[in-house]
Amino acid sequence: MSTPVIQLRELDRTYKTGEVEVKAVRGVTLDIHRGEFVAIMGSSGSGKSTLMNTIGCLDQPTSGTYLLDGVAVADLDRKQLAKLRNKKLGFVFQSFNLLSRTSAQENVELPLFYSHPLVTLGDRHNRAGQALEKVGLGQRRDHLPSQLSGGQQQRVAIARALVSRPEVLLADEPTGNLDTRTSIEIMGLFQELNESGITLVMVTHELDIAAYCKRIVVMRDGQVISDTLNKTRRLARDEIAVLNQAEEKAKLA
Repeated sequence: MSTPVIQLRELDRTYKTGEVEVKAVRGVTLDIHRGEFVAIMGSSGSGKSTLMNTIGCLDQPTSGTYLLDGVAVADLDRKQLAKLRNKKLGFVFQSFNLLSRTSAQENVELPLFYSHPLVTLGDRHNRAGQALEKVGLGQRRDHLPSQLSGGQQQRVAIARALVSRPEVLLADEPTGNLDTRTSIEIMGLFQELNESGITLVMVTHELDIAAYCKRIVVMRDGQVISDTLNKTRRLARDEIAVLNQAEEKAKLA
């Protein structure tokens, strides 16, 4: 088997509040290979968000090692770390974090302003347009966030994460602000992206959402308590088809 794109070994993360130490992550060892779709689950305080921040190079472990595509993250200076993160990782959050007075196209282009080497104006336009097409919003590129539904705004946020062409997409509670049908549609988009070769790691506390992933990692008190393949994986495209049929029948009734 190939080298994992994400390798964690005996990872610890301890926070200090005054004289009190809080061990958010305790001795986590985890491998994630290219092409996987992994859900990291757990209740509030389980350590799942701290682990995700570490994987995303937004936080440093107190001890242990983290290799991102074979590179020891702890050995990099700030500039090298930013370059690696921008090249390898894309981020999707529960809050869409779109600029309200900026079009979908311009929101998606934003990460490319910080790319190294710099991306030309023409390439920025083309890549943002391609990313919006990929998430089904090619016809909405000139719309402001206020002119888009919640699901469409999350699709713009996903396109923004994809525009840098990352190898790994990290999603933190990406359906937390969405209704049930829209959540299924977003998970369907994630499944399509995963089928195209993108590795996905998603934090969620909802078992119904984790059911769309290929592998489920459960955390409690900073430790991984189970790590299993999802043998009863749900396919969003099938569920959406059923919902569409039900809606058609309701219209005819």
